[in-house]
Amino acid sequence: MSPRQPDLSEAVEHLKNSDPRMAALIDRVGPAGMVIRHHFSIFYTLLRSITYQQLAGAAAAKILARVELCCSNDGKQPTPEQVLAASDEALRGAGLSRNKLAAIRDLAAKTLDGTVPDLKAMRRMTDEEIIERVTQVRGIGRWTVEMLLMFRLGRMDVLPVDDYGVRKGAQVTYRMRKLPDKERLKKVAEKWRPWRSVGSWYMWRAADIKTVVETKK
Repeated sequence: MSPRQPDLSEAVEHLKNSDPRMAALIDRVGPAGMVIRHHFSIFYTLLRSITYQQLAGAAAAKILARVELCCSNDGKQPTPEQVLAASDEALRGAGLSRNKLAAIRDLAAKTLDGTVPDLKAMRRMTDEEIIERVTQVRGIGRWTVEMLLMFRLGRMDVLPVDDYGVRKGAQVTYRMRKLPDKERLKKVAEKWRPWRSVGSWYMWRAADIKTVVETKK
């Protein structure tokens, strides 16, 4: 295991002991495979999230690669300054919609003016403080910041209650008749604390398993 990746064995043990249904899911899925993207800057993480919104992964990856070329040809992650310096024509030509172009320019501006905190500042802030600040950027909602908290900052007790995959996984795992609403999901996840991020990761895996089973029918 990379020394920069978290040891989740304690989290997995806690979740297995939380209830039999979670234990059965973990036995089927195996160890938690959450990867923290330490090498991504905060700006690049959010730029990537905006680019990927409402697109299939392969298509979004191609657009992101073209955006990177527009902003930097040295193989490094684009900076806010480089995004602001790139022309609208070039960024639109890379495949960004008008809304996404406006969003990444706003992200760049708000990163430079300090609205979006840097990594050092975020490490001193609570989850809710980070969410309140970063959602001031056009095109970024709570879910996007929750993904930042989980997969860039490595916060282990985040519960993305609006995420369809987490809700679907909970429905499958706990054999609910319909998708749980926010309050029911919060209630189910109380027993996962302080590892709700890892519990959510397992809910995504449960939803994946359900999808594969349905596809094979």
